[in-house]
Amino acid sequence: MTKFAVMVGASAAIRLVEEEIDYAARSNAKVLITGESGVGKEIVAKLIHQRSARSGGPLVTINCAGFPDTLLETEMFGHVKGSFTDAHRDKRGWLEQAHGGTILMDEVGEMSLRMQALLLRFLETGEIQRVGSDRAQAPLDVRVITATHRRLVDHIADKTFREDLYYRLNVIHLTVPALRERRDDVPLLIDHFMRTFSEQHRVELPEITRAALECLQSYQWPGNVRELKNVAERLVLRCRTGRLDIDALPTEMRQSRAALTVNVTAQMEATSNVPEVLFERLVNGGESFWQAAYEPFMARDITRNDLRALIRLGLKHTLGNYKLLVSTFNMAPEDYKRFLNFLRKYECHVPFQSFRNMPPRAVEPEALARATANAWA
Repeated sequence: MTKFAVMVGASAAIRLVEEEIDYAARSNAKVLITGESGVGKEIVAKLIHQRSARSGGPLVTINCAGFPDTLLETEMFGHVKGSFTDAHRDKRGWLEQAHGGTILMDEVGEMSLRMQALLLRFLETGEIQRVGSDRAQAPLDVRVITATHRRLVDHIADKTFREDLYYRLNVIHLTVPALRERRDDVPLLIDHFMRTFSEQHRVELPEITRAALECLQSYQWPGNVRELKNVAERLVLRCRTGRLDIDALPTEMRQSRAALTVNVTAQMEATSNVPEVLFERLVNGGESFWQAAYEPFMARDITRNDLRALIRLGLKHTLGNYKLLVSTFNMAPEDYKRFLNFLRKYECHVPFQSFRNMPPRAVEPEALARATANAWA
């Protein structure tokens, strides 16, 4: 049974990627997928293939960084019997195997200039010539998708990547965002992978506390979704109580959270304008209200007046819209009632009416766009 790829996430960034996938799937144009290692570039390529008219054909995936130059040529283009030692029979290459379907060339930026020239010739003619053969094969019908974590324009500048090949490959360009740029998806990804691994290893699905989940959301995830997947499997296998709290998380995540708390406290102590510092960290720094404001308030590191002033800054920015304030402060939509109840309980609720006709506070365009997109999600 064919295993279909799934893009897990509901953030504005992932919805944009999904739109680009659908756009790319409607044609046979070449696609260049870029993004950091571990963000899911191969998943994106699989989804493009699955949603295209070529879905009934093969999807062949190769890692260009995993082979030396000579071996990559024979694997990609094939060879004829006797062309080199141990070539005991003719062999079809990956391009021939992908005929009628799609080929994904991962880490295309690692190709040598010689291999780049061979690939360019195939892209121009559709023909291949097996290693050791004196004639070209019939033209192939293959859609080419390439992926890389490198900035190819930099490699063009230093003459390690061909400019003409770059423009051949870069017909549709799709960038997959890093996980730290879509933190709203962390709970969904953790839940997805933990369910997957609990079924795979036949163990009970652990319950994860809100504090542990917020710690995971605040982590930088240098390894992106690949790192999160490994962490989810480790948590499932090591949980013995059925409940995962902060103490169960990897050391580097607990240390990262502790360091962040120290930095926030130091920054607030260095200025008399605590609400301004918090507002900046929430709106332009991407931190969650529960982490940046709620926890210091409950620990009595900031006062009720500080929190009220922060809410006023937020309402001025959202023109009195509390629902938009929830997304502006990087909380999940379902946290709306919890947020209001918390403010009322601690007498920090601020009437919104006076902010309805005020000019909005100037913020970074990216932060405003993110908040608006989340509010209407």
